[in-house]
Order: sequence, then structure tokens, then C-alpha cells
Amino acid sequence: MTDTWPYLEIHQSRTHEPGPYEYKLAATLEEVYTHEGHELADVVRGLNARKVHAPDGQPWTETSFVAEMHRLGA
Repeated sequence: MTDTWPYLEIHQSRTHEPGPYEYKLAATLEEVYTHEGHELADVVRGLNARKVHAPDGQPWTETSFVAEMHRLGA
């Protein structure tokens, strides 16, 4: 880390080490962004097509995805 301002703390919003769920979600999101697009509908469709479901085991909705990103601090 640098002493000059502004600086970036690499994990400034992290409250814990990512677990298997977070790693799988992150890897799948990278794949979706690369092949499907960045729009919310594209992301939700891409996650569901890859069978990476929401934490409750249900398919993603736009609402559940936004809520989960908020919960994760993303």
C-alpha cells in the first residue's frame, strides 16, 4: 500500500475470506460478463443458464441478484 492519497485498499469492503460459494459466483460472473454481457438481465440469464443459483437454491431474479450483491458488498 502506498502512503500517498488517494490509495486503494485491495479488500476494503471484505469482512471475511471468500468461501466456495463466493469463489464459484465470482468465476461464473466473469464468464457471464465475457460471453453474455453486462446488463442485469444478461447476468441473471447467464447465471441461471449455468445453474449457479441464488443462496436459497432458487433461480436468480434481478431483485435477488441485486440484493445478494448488496449483501456481499459488491
